[in-house]
Amino acid sequence: MKKISSLFLICSIVGAFANPVFADVDAQDKIAKKEEKVQIVKPEKPKKVNSRHERRKKADNAKTKAESSKEAEGMYETKFPVINSKIEYSEINGEVSLIDCIKLAITHNPTIMSAISNSEIYKSRIGQAWSNYFPTLGAGVSYSRNDSLMTMKASGAYGNMMNRRYDMYYVPTISANLLLFDFGKTKANADMAKRNYESSRYDAEMNIENVIYNVKVAYYNLVFAEIQKTVYEDTVKDFELQLKQASAYYHIGKKAKIDVTTAEYNLGNAKVNLIKAKNTLELAAVQLANSVGIPEMENVVLKDKLNTKAYDVNFKNLIEIAQASRPSLLSAKKLMDAAELNVRSAKRAFTPDLSAFGSYSNGGGSMSMDYGYQAGVQLNYSNLNLMLLKKQVDEAKATYKKYVADYEQERQNVYLEVKSAYINLINSHDSLDVSKLALKQAKERQYQAFRRYQVGLGDAIEFKDAENSYLNAQLDYYSNLLNYNINAAELERVIGAPIKESSVDL
Repeated sequence: MKKISSLFLICSIVGAFANPVFADVDAQDKIAKKEEKVQIVKPEKPKKVNSRHERRKKADNAKTKAESSKEAEGMYETKFPVINSKIEYSEINGEVSLIDCIKLAITHNPTIMSAISNSEIYKSRIGQAWSNYFPTLGAGVSYSRNDSLMTMKASGAYGNMMNRRYDMYYVPTISANLLLFDFGKTKANADMAKRNYESSRYDAEMNIENVIYNVKVAYYNLVFAEIQKTVYEDTVKDFELQLKQASAYYHIGKKAKIDVTTAEYNLGNAKVNLIKAKNTLELAAVQLANSVGIPEMENVVLKDKLNTKAYDVNFKNLIEIAQASRPSLLSAKKLMDAAELNVRSAKRAFTPDLSAFGSYSNGGGSMSMDYGYQAGVQLNYSNLNLMLLKKQVDEAKATYKKYVADYEQERQNVYLEVKSAYINLINSHDSLDVSKLALKQAKERQYQAFRRYQVGLGDAIEFKDAENSYLNAQLDYYSNLLNYNINAAELERVIGAPIKESSVDL
């Protein structure tokens, strides 16, 4: 018993000294794990750059961009035949108009390039569908070594023939198969592919119109940001003039110190607002460059201002234009037509295929020992599964019903969007008359308050209120004018066509 107790005591002492060591090791392992850099995906090892491959890739990308740009230019000029889209950024010389920005976006915005390339994918599928009528060629060569199993002995000439053995066979073969007629299955698939391609073209046109809308919004916002900056600069000048006037009155004892303090406070607030306006201007410039697709455009000077002409619009005519020109509606119509053709294709899957075939072989124990050929015409069903074909027809019919409903939904959405854009345009037009009158009144009040303060009849609070009212009236008027221009751009986007300006000034 004593021996067992002693042994237990010794083990306890050893464990007490050993535990800190193991604890230190565990702590070091945890620290090492913490220091290990966590990465979602391990970075690839740097590869040696093949300069020739890179040059070829850049040349291919440049060629693709040029082809897509040409295609986009053609689509744009089809929509706006009086506007030539061919323009280069090097021709701008630091000044751009709204039309210049739109032209540049047509050939530089990557969204348009992506949409054009996507339509080319669908275009290639038309040829893939018609390829069923092109011959399918095959070629091959086989080699085999055979050792025949002989189970009986023979004598004489017959025995020599039986004992003869071809050890090796060389068989080169070429073959061809050609579909002659499949009762309209290939044509239905090709027509369906064509409708999908036409739908993708309308999707590309919709992308162009969205880009044009985004460019207009960015351009108008930049114009407004410049106006806003000018308004705040004028406000700073007015408060600086008030501060000088208040300081002069204070030094001659005509005004209290509080007028000087109030003028300094008002000037400080005006400068803060001016700094914010400058930041907004810089951000608006970057947004315009991004919408165009040319980052270097952020420092250009704008030629155009906000449009001050009223638009001549009629809701009934707008709906008719939208139904004939809205790309999303036309795209939905093409998808519906493609789904209808898919039903026809699924039904024709029950029909057989009529095809011709032929092959030629030359070989045997040596490469030219013998030859053979075959040719013929066959009428056959391939993989005929009536249950599968029936369910594929049911699926095609259900898909067609879905696209019919999608088209109707898109038609209703077009009506709603046109109606909303029309109402917004009318509301912003009516708001302009009110804000224009308010601006006139605020300007008169600001002038009177400033004159009263100059002759010592007014106070700093009256001047501040009048100045702020005039500031807000200017921003409100130009904000309504901005909304009117943006709402007009939105109306053009939802109907898929430009709207005409009238000769009436806002």
